[in-house]
Amino acid sequence: MMKRLTFFGLLATLLLPSLAFAKKLNVVTSTTDLAALTQEVGGDRINVESIAKGYQDPHFVEAKPSFLLKLRNADLLVSVGLDLEIGWLPPLITQSGNGRIQRGANGYLDASQFAEILEIPQGTVTRAEGDVHPLGNPHYWLDPDNGRRLAKGIAGKLGELDPGDSSYFQQRVADFDKRLSEAEKRWDAQMLPYHGRKVVTYHRSWPNFAKHFGLDVVGYVEPRPGIPPTPSHTLDLINLMKRENVKVMLIEPYFDLKTPNSVASQTGAKVLVMTPSVGGEKGVDDYFKLFDYDLNLLKQAFDSTK
Repeated sequence: MMKRLTFFGLLATLLLPSLAFAKKLNVVTSTTDLAALTQEVGGDRINVESIAKGYQDPHFVEAKPSFLLKLRNADLLVSVGLDLEIGWLPPLITQSGNGRIQRGANGYLDASQFAEILEIPQGTVTRAEGDVHPLGNPHYWLDPDNGRRLAKGIAGKLGELDPGDSSYFQQRVADFDKRLSEAEKRWDAQMLPYHGRKVVTYHRSWPNFAKHFGLDVVGYVEPRPGIPPTPSHTLDLINLMKRENVKVMLIEPYFDLKTPNSVASQTGAKVLVMTPSVGGEKGVDDYFKLFDYDLNLLKQAFDSTK
């Protein structure tokens, strides 16, 4: 009898590592930014994967069969919300057959509920206005203050799904909050000399970023969100930039540079390709490095166009 107990005790010991691994929550996020924040607070108690890549336009992601496998095994799905993923994520959720992550289920988390949302349209929104998001601008993660809010919200959901590790997630989010506060002091000091600088962006990706760091976005390469630039709008933009003395244009990496370069050649402005997402450039592999990268580029551009 003793030998039999010893055998089962040894077997249990051998299985403990695999059992611990099996307890990890499987988290899928729509974007790399949400994955980075989830990893910050989830640590080694979760597995997290993003569907979209950091260099992709998150409005337009080609659905692949491999995404269904990720979603089928997910305990939690975290989305940006505000209809950012409306063109590709809902069909994947439905086709995954995973009841845990359907909208309204306990394993579905719309991260926008935790963030400060800007540019919420007033009145009726029509397609004539372009790809306007009726619930507000979804690029809210580009404000570190929202990053803090998102991390706390995600940590709360992880603790709800895994109560045994709730204190661990709260400890992780407290550590993230502390490190983010320290980084914010550095970033804010870096950008303080440039408060009020006027810039043009391609798409409306940067309102939260601009608000936090004191930039003034005075125009867009797109005449309306999601609408390609027209000759007449481009001419209006050139005149605006000359009149307002705008010397920096912020362009997302997935847009064609032909029009921005043409505008820059006629205004003396600098075209600055900035990444709005973690993983958009090599080495930009966490939330802190995203701001380090973009703010360093921005500082250099402002310094060279005084």
